Amino acid sequence: MNTILVIIIGLIAVGILVYMLLKKNDIKMTLLSLGLVLMYVAIIMGKKIVVTMTTGATAFDPFQAIVDQFSNTLVGPGFVILILGGYSAYMSHIGANQVTVHALTKPISKIKSVYFLIPIVFLIGNLLSLVIPSASNLAIILLATLYPVLRTAGMSRLSAAAIIGTSATIIPTPLGSDNVAIAAQLHMPVTDYVFQHHAIVSIPTILAIAVIHYFWQKHEDKRSPETLSYDAELAQNTDASEKSDAPEVNYTGFKGFVYGLLPLLPIVLLLIVFFMNIVAGTKLNLSVQVVSIISFVVAVVVELLYKSNFTGVLKETSHFFNGMGNVMSIVALLVSAQVFVQGLTSIGIIDLVQNSMKNMSGSGIILPVIMVVFTAVIVLLSGSGTALLFAMIPLIIPLSKAAGIDPVALSVPMQLAGNLLRAVSPVAAVVLIVAGTTKVSPVQIVKRTSVPMVFGVLMMLVMSLMIFQ
Repeated sequence: MNTILVIIIGLIAVGILVYMLLKKNDIKMTLLSLGLVLMYVAIIMGKKIVVTMTTGATAFDPFQAIVDQFSNTLVGPGFVILILGGYSAYMSHIGANQVTVHALTKPISKIKSVYFLIPIVFLIGNLLSLVIPSASNLAIILLATLYPVLRTAGMSRLSAAAIIGTSATIIPTPLGSDNVAIAAQLHMPVTDYVFQHHAIVSIPTILAIAVIHYFWQKHEDKRSPETLSYDAELAQNTDASEKSDAPEVNYTGFKGFVYGLLPLLPIVLLLIVFFMNIVAGTKLNLSVQVVSIISFVVAVVVELLYKSNFTGVLKETSHFFNGMGNVMSIVALLVSAQVFVQGLTSIGIIDLVQNSMKNMSGSGIILPVIMVVFTAVIVLLSGSGTALLFAMIPLIIPLSKAAGIDPVALSVPMQLAGNLLRAVSPVAAVVLIVAGTTKVSPVQIVKRTSVPMVFGVLMMLVMSLMIFQ
């Protein structure tokens, strides 16, 4: 009877979470509230709440559990995310991000073949997501800078929209907040997770998607030829000229090279350390936090050298710290997810799931497939590719142990599925932004993005099952 009650309570909690996700309610407070309620249910059931230091009163222990999760997260993955958020904000403020975007997109105007542009632009867009990890922000920038170039070259609205809408997918980067959180959960350096596990699946998948994009967009253009020229589009869409008039930073020559390199400097440093340890046998251990702070100091020095305004440059470094505050919501989401999982653990649902997995034949294959399908359904309905992932990160190790598989065999498919399928949801922010700018319906865009993205999900799932089992 107790087991049935635990299952019912667990299903109700998960059902409420899914419902709130679909209704686009604040997922942080949903997870936090559910976790708190579940811990009180556990207390009523006579179970103990695991805390670092008891409050002396059982009724207050759930709140101590929340404090514990904040403490653990803020000194771990949360701190990494804050540093990266600050660095990204500073790069945007000094114009370095714009220089990088301009440098990568400028050669595109010289390519004559419209369909040859499709895979190239898709791959460049993925590279730009290293600098601008937000799919929505990247789409806004590409719509302002790249969309006019593609349309002028003769690319159809839907092909251009599909490429821009799928630019931020699964590029392997140690600067991604999801990679940071997963690596921390798996107790490994983020560079090891990204370069030794994530990349061996994501890079071939990205290259394959680029090829599928080429054939699918060409096929769809033949079925539904573009009837609207870019000049006619501008004439009927008065907002287009306003949105494409994005300010540009006029950094050229060596100065342009330096500023264009700054947003990528943390990744460059991490790659240098990674390959030096392999090739030269060195034992350098520079974390993401360390290289990000080094890069920030370098950026400040560059600003001082070029602007010769000591007071002004130091004053503008406040954008770094403001940027840290702007990503605090991601840290709060991690904490809330941990609290929710602690609530599920307190009532005993995690133990039940683990025991079920141990007794299930073929769970090593079934579990990743089930989790990818579950991720797909939620992402398609909610349009969010990361909210569910962050909620599920604390479950990766206990579920994988129960199924007898490497945790990476679960984390990689779930992570990549969420990021790929975001562009297939008609309610995703990135799809709505692209649809609003190009004046085509979200359903039309999804039709163009669905085949490449679904192919990518199937390919990465098969690769993950083959490599990590």
